[in-house]
Amino acid sequence: MGLQVLLVEDDAVLADGLTRALQAQGMSVSLAVDGLAADAQLQANPPEVAVLDIGLPGIDGFEVVRRLRARGAATPVLLLTARDAVEDRVRGLETGADDYLVKPFATAELVARIRALARRNAPKPTVLALGKLALDGATRRARVGERPLELSVREWGVLEYLLQHAGRVVSKQQIIDAILAWDQDLTQNAVEVYVSRLRLKLEGAGVAIRTIRGFGYLLELDAPAA
Repeated sequence: MGLQVLLVEDDAVLADGLTRALQAQGMSVSLAVDGLAADAQLQANPPEVAVLDIGLPGIDGFEVVRRLRARGAATPVLLLTARDAVEDRVRGLETGADDYLVKPFATAELVARIRALARRNAPKPTVLALGKLALDGATRRARVGERPLELSVREWGVLEYLLQHAGRVVSKQQIIDAILAWDQDLTQNAVEVYVSRLRLKLEGAGVAIRTIRGFGYLLELDAPAA
């Protein structure tokens, strides 16, 4: 099953277009057309991400978010608004929304922001380990055996993603999509640079980052020399 998204939009034409666009990206979309229905669905069947219009019949998007957070729910919320006023954006974020988009917007940007919110909220193991390499997500410390491993933020992100997918081939674009927020930029050439630096730093860790030409990278245990 794809990423579960609750879309709350009272404009039937826009709702239909967005639903089709998100489903085309492999997402599973539920639809609500007013604030009360959205509030009920968020309680009964919490999605991985809620995409919520501010101007809704019944109760508005601000009130939906306020009720969601008052219940202690951490569901990521992306607000959609035709209001370009700064105070509306600030109010939305202060109410508990995680991000916002001002209409009109590009569908590709909406998809990217939804995926970024889902990644940010996804549960992750506290410690990832392979061979002598260990990354502790709680303390943000890495080590090879007992030796501390100094990593930049980007190096950490690349290595963490490779560890999460150890034994599987991942592409450069998958790495980029996983470690960046929607408003950041990273080229595939830069990923090559970070992988090169990591290979040097991982000497003696008993692991290897292998290049699978035409596909990407594979992190696996390093076979001992014969």
